[in-house]
Amino acid sequence: MPMPLRMKDTTPLSRAFGLAAAGALALGLVAMVFDVRPHAAHAADSEASSYWVSLRNSQTNMRVGPGRDYRINWIYVRAGLPLKVLREMGGWVLVEDPDGARGWMLTQFVSRKAHTAMVRDAIAEIRENRDGSGRMLWRAEPGVIARLTGDCNVGWCKVDIDGRQGFVRESALWGAAKP
Repeated sequence: MPMPLRMKDTTPLSRAFGLAAAGALALGLVAMVFDVRPHAAHAADSEASSYWVSLRNSQTNMRVGPGRDYRINWIYVRAGLPLKVLREMGGWVLVEDPDGARGWMLTQFVSRKAHTAMVRDAIAEIRENRDGSGRMLWRAEPGVIARLTGDCNVGWCKVDIDGRQGFVRESALWGAAKP
């Protein structure tokens, strides 16, 4: 009898942490049983440095290996979720989510253009000025996804959250700093 699929919303991070830990353990056990590591025959595939992407769709599968024949480990149900790409291989990317779960997705389901970041573990203050000075405009809870509207300078990032713009400390965001 096949195992039921698990959904992963990551809203907020604290609720999804237990599921992510279980998924990471399962991924590790699968990797031990089946050799899912890429082989030397894939020399043309990229092992360049990591970079950030965002999920394009509101439902995206993460698999334990780079192919449709591999088991689905997670089903993400949140468009815009930031992910870290660790490597590329034949139209697939190995990604890591904000909870640390790793797996493979087709490149067509992620976007480098729509750069997003997620508020980490504590409430983040959204400030008026680029250096963090000025009045506090509002606060964002952990798990809130913000669209980055420019580069992060001097530890502060310009963000847009549902049309509201301001600056948030780079350290408060997962997906903003260099991966």
